[in-house]
Amino acid sequence: MSIALNADDAPQPPKVLSTPLEISGNLRQLQESHDPLIITFHERSQRFQSYLVDIDRESNMIALDEMIPRDGERYLLAGEPFKVEGFHEGVRIAWESNGPLTIDESGGSRCYRGTLPDEVIYHQRRNAFRAALKLAQLVDVDLDGEKLKAPISGKLLDISATGCKLRFSGDITGSLQLGQVYDRFVAALPFGKMMAPVELRYLHFEEKIATTFAGVRFHNMSGLVQRQVERFVYQLQREARRFDKDDF
Repeated sequence: MSIALNADDAPQPPKVLSTPLEISGNLRQLQESHDPLIITFHERSQRFQSYLVDIDRESNMIALDEMIPRDGERYLLAGEPFKVEGFHEGVRIAWESNGPLTIDESGGSRCYRGTLPDEVIYHQRRNAFRAALKLAQLVDVDLDGEKLKAPISGKLLDISATGCKLRFSGDITGSLQLGQVYDRFVAALPFGKMMAPVELRYLHFEEKIATTFAGVRFHNMSGLVQRQVERFVYQLQREARRFDKDDF
């Protein structure tokens, strides 16, 4: 079953935001939602994760949280140019470094302060509906591939046409690398197993509940897998609407 995309769901061309008001407003969305950022240095393949922790339009300043892994800090302090990329509700928000950043530990935690970017790319590629699963119906998943020593088993928390959110017991952050493509992601959907390569876009260990959360994006999906995902999302949409009616 294929879900027809309407005009609102179609990919949109990227916009270039250039006024401080537009730039700070969109960056603030990333900050307030605690959306993870991917930092890449121009001459290097490794990716680093950070978060926006402060934005001040009046002083034309922004601050990024300590990088994970922290060894990216030395590239930053050496003045190497870098790119920052984040996603907020399906919108890609990206910008290039605008001069050097300095380390600030005055607030009791480590962050990097620098100048607000001159331009930000705002790209709403698709309004992908993200369907959450009920706790009693969580789907089993396995993450595997040449880049892993052994498969990692977890649960599917939500899914959209472009990716999904996963939950794993314990701290598995040492086994995974942001930006890496894992070629065997398997989800035990109600109507059969789905297998596809995925790119790791988000990784966070929540110490209080000893659980790792990961966000992955489907990578080079086949037509068959795309239809499986659409069918499952559609099924979850129908169940959600029925539940809302019953609740009402």
